[in-house]
Amino acid sequence: MNTEMAYLLGMIAGNGEIHRGDTETSISIEIPHKKLKTEDFHDIALYVKASISDIRNILEPLLGSDLCFIQNKAETIISFVKKNTEYIIREILRYIGSAVSHNNMRVHEDVFCFTNDEKKQFLRGFADVTGYIRRSNYFFDKYMHRVYLEVPHNWEMVIDICNILKDLDIPVQNIDWAHPNMRDGNAIKYNNGNYNFWKKEHQIKIWANEFLPIGFGVIHKQQALEMYSDELISGLKRKNIDVEKKTHIFYWEGALKRKIKPNHPAENDSSLPNEIKGKHFDSWKEIAEEMGYGK
Repeated sequence: MNTEMAYLLGMIAGNGEIHRGDTETSISIEIPHKKLKTEDFHDIALYVKASISDIRNILEPLLGSDLCFIQNKAETIISFVKKNTEYIIREILRYIGSAVSHNNMRVHEDVFCFTNDEKKQFLRGFADVTGYIRRSNYFFDKYMHRVYLEVPHNWEMVIDICNILKDLDIPVQNIDWAHPNMRDGNAIKYNNGNYNFWKKEHQIKIWANEFLPIGFGVIHKQQALEMYSDELISGLKRKNIDVEKKTHIFYWEGALKRKIKPNHPAENDSSLPNEIKGKHFDSWKEIAEEMGYGK
């Protein structure tokens, strides 16, 4: 393993699609633009296009061939095709198993044996295609900025990513689960006929300053991370709050605060994992512990 391969695996796990043929395998990775403009009104597509040269410098020597990229208004898609007999394809397929999409992929157990630098690169690749940070991502106080990692449908991937972060001593501030008790706690949407309102992406939320050791390879995301991390730290210091004591805390180290929620008709929905199907939860932390993110 090396850091370049770890970065590529992170991108595939985050937003990759795999198309297996008899003799060749095609892999495409989507980088969503999320917003058409950055906070300082620069076009995100231009920033991503500029970042592609850095991504190429990382991946093309690894692949031994050029990357293709297609850019439109909503996303940039990078892709490559290799023969099934080539070592890199055999290695990628070993790590992703039978998965054909990030939606049904797991983090291979060997990733947890990577060096810390390799784990950081894996998470950076993952964050480049799933993560974003913007001014609206604050928590109560407007300087308490957070990185969001969005994971559609894949419950196990959320836990895998949280546990790699834990290995690197990076706490998760919150997980906004796509669960009826979390997304429609009082069943208001459900009772109004919007039965699937809660079936959205999961969001892993991390304090901006805590995410700095990982960072982003996409230019505009890294610039925003550094700016908002500085704002978070400055805001806490103005209030004489110890930064580390405020942000460097895992959920099991603090008090469990929860608001009791009524039972929801969708708690037994077929889309929920077997580990939690039919169970009621009042806090995201209860789901995290049940799914395997903990001490």
